[in-house]
Amino acid sequence: MRDSAATTGTERGLGPHLPPEDRPAADGAFFTAALDYTPVTETQEYRVVGLVSGSHVVNHAYLVALAPVIGTVASEFGVSIAAVGLAIGVQGAVVTLLQLPFGYLSDSRSRTLVLALSLVVGTVGIVATAVAPTYQWLLVSQALLGVGIAGHHPAQYPLLATATSEASRGRAYSLHALGGSLGFAVPYAIAAGVDALGFGWRWSIVVLAVLGAGFSLVALPLARGFPESIRKPAAEDRPDSRPSISAVRQGATDLLASSGLMGLALLSFLTSAAAWCIRTYSPQLLADGYGLLPSTANLLVSGMLVTGAGMILLGGTLTDRIGPGNVALGGYAALVGLAALLASGSLPLALLVLVLPFSGTISVSRPARSTLADRLSARSDLGKSFAVVTVGISLGGAVAPPAFGALIDVSGVRVAFGVVAVLGVLSLGMTQWLLGRVDGSARDPKAAASD
Repeated sequence: MRDSAATTGTERGLGPHLPPEDRPAADGAFFTAALDYTPVTETQEYRVVGLVSGSHVVNHAYLVALAPVIGTVASEFGVSIAAVGLAIGVQGAVVTLLQLPFGYLSDSRSRTLVLALSLVVGTVGIVATAVAPTYQWLLVSQALLGVGIAGHHPAQYPLLATATSEASRGRAYSLHALGGSLGFAVPYAIAAGVDALGFGWRWSIVVLAVLGAGFSLVALPLARGFPESIRKPAAEDRPDSRPSISAVRQGATDLLASSGLMGLALLSFLTSAAAWCIRTYSPQLLADGYGLLPSTANLLVSGMLVTGAGMILLGGTLTDRIGPGNVALGGYAALVGLAALLASGSLPLALLVLVLPFSGTISVSRPARSTLADRLSARSDLGKSFAVVTVGISLGGAVAPPAFGALIDVSGVRVAFGVVAVLGVLSLGMTQWLLGRVDGSARDPKAAASD
């Protein structure tokens, strides 16, 4: 993964680490601090990427822990599926509300502290979910789980940005995203195995809790061993005093005034909404729109999700080689084309194989979007910046499933996927606008002026 010709001594890793005097200067205020140099060894870099990617697996597994067993949970507690969905929604609301506070803590105190809090509280929350005796307890346990989930992104992205070189950051982000994709799959695999053995839904959650706790026992001491330059923000970037209400208000105003970051948050919302529709309703599109058997439709969608996970790695490599702007534009253009073709309902059955890279059109662009967020952020604001982007992602996940479900009830599944194509067009336009803000230089793989 690394360019051995460009690395020297112990300052090696996923890609070349250039000394400060050899790194291109950034003309724009957005990028001056974002390109600060932090020398790390090859071992340290790989450990950071491995730990962060592993914690992303745990984070996303906790996020969808109830999804595979939602019907069984509803039956046991004597509530509707919508009520269990509300419990999951409580978790999502807590995650969204705590993004900026955890982002501030990551930027002002310690990234690894935020990660440690998230792993510990998340594990407590998943255990509380497993033993919930009543529906009300389930609501509280999901809120607690949301607290644990909320801190992961504000800690993970700054750790990656600090520990990796500009030349390899896209690949690091792709491994991080791959971990998240695998995390989404883990609860489904565990639930299937537990059900096959004849155990109840609580055992699925218990297995998740054991895996999460085991990872935490390994990750926490490993994180403590990282250099302080990786674990904590630089001294000059930390606030001199505790935040006051006026300071918090000013910080929020500054973030809202950053049109680049707000644009990335909107882009994240658009692509998240499209991704949730694709993951949730593609089986219905294939069954109702093309007459496939449900089992065949589910098999194709399973293949689509596996293909999408692989395309994350491709996106990281392409981001490092041809630049995040080109990768994002190509991915969203492919999203528009495939969504429109599938929504037409006129594809021959033999061409339905085109559904395999469908979700991958968004997956391939995720490392590029993360790299753009990195380059649009001052080093002292990385946690808050990625928290803002995560708010967009979280809102997309909260809004899209019920909104597209209602649209399908009223107008049909093909209309819903036509809207996905429209979201792709909007994402293309937003990406083009963002590239204009950095003078088009984000098309380049290396950070240059205004890149």
